[in-house]
Amino acid sequence: MPMSKLAQKAVAAITKLQPDPSEGYLAQRKAEDAAGKLTVASPRCRIDNLTVTADDGYAIPCRVFTPLDVDFSPRTGLKVEEDYRGTILYLHGGGWANGDVDFYSDACMRTALKLERRVVAVEYRRSPEYKFPRPLMDCYNAACALFAKQLLPDVRVPHIVLMGDSAGGNLAAAVACLARDRGDFHPNTMVLLYPLTYSDHSPSTIFDSVRENGESYILTREAIQDYTDMYINGPEDLANPLLAPLLTPDLGGLPRTLVVTAEYDPLRDEGEAFAARLEADGTPVECVRILDAVHGYYLYPSVLSFVRDTFDIVERFLNNPVAASSGEGAAIGAIRDGMGDGEKMAVVDDEAAAAPDPAAALAALLKPVAETLGLGGAFSPEGRKRWIELLGTDLTM
Repeated sequence: MPMSKLAQKAVAAITKLQPDPSEGYLAQRKAEDAAGKLTVASPRCRIDNLTVTADDGYAIPCRVFTPLDVDFSPRTGLKVEEDYRGTILYLHGGGWANGDVDFYSDACMRTALKLERRVVAVEYRRSPEYKFPRPLMDCYNAACALFAKQLLPDVRVPHIVLMGDSAGGNLAAAVACLARDRGDFHPNTMVLLYPLTYSDHSPSTIFDSVRENGESYILTREAIQDYTDMYINGPEDLANPLLAPLLTPDLGGLPRTLVVTAEYDPLRDEGEAFAARLEADGTPVECVRILDAVHGYYLYPSVLSFVRDTFDIVERFLNNPVAASSGEGAAIGAIRDGMGDGEKMAVVDDEAAAAPDPAAALAALLKPVAETLGLGGAFSPEGRKRWIELLGTDLTM
């Protein structure tokens, strides 16, 4: 069932009120700073501030949200103990220019408490003051320190999760690719919420969701382009796989990944294409589209159904690693069939639903990607073989 007309009008009105990012990012930072100061700390979550030294000597602020088990009885009094199952390295969104740890504190607390995991939020330096790849390298330096037990000596490395939303999802994916290629650490699990994975959001982009959802659903196509222009040093950066992870020739050997997209998000298709490419290159992946949701919804109150559903999806993925690593067909199966019984958890569009062959929907999504990106012979042998099987022709050369 599509978004109601009343909801569409409300979302469109809010979209029109938003300033141009290239001119209004400083004003938005001030508004976010004010909103961050209104965050009420939960007594069930301890907050600590730490720093990590970047490769250029800068002290990167990190905020740690630790879930607590608080118990009181007349006999023993108040008893407070740490209570978590692992650690999430969280990279916030905001187009690389906005968002910060203060603004995301409420979301990080909710994430820590609902997922029963300690959350480490990274205050990476932002554009346009700091261009690509500086924000990425701040996140990578923080990840290196966490995996090396320098940031948190008691961290259980196999239970560290890379997680990010929007531009933070872009950074998390790039961190995972960089870690695989450099061999500095080996994350097992990654969660990407409506990530940016591609660098072309012009009207002629290969992704229909940019055209369908790029005008009146909070995040506009023009805003994405403005944020990207503020982030890059020049047009040459647009072809860098660390800025556009979908351009990475081989996505094998990355962490088991959950990709969550939003139905009315211009970034929807590129997130799902990234999941499909992970699956094609042999990386265990699940992908879910949340119906009725717009970009940035993870910051909304958790009473909303699509926020609750997202927590349920992520919790199930993190707590059931064997079920999540379902192997071949995981990406298309999740996109088509959803992951649970929640009313707002999603599936695919009408064209894919009508496809007689389950692989047809994945092939339809991947074919323009293969034709446009020119990934060439850098595909892994297994990835190339599976693309040929899915598309019926070799478009990787």
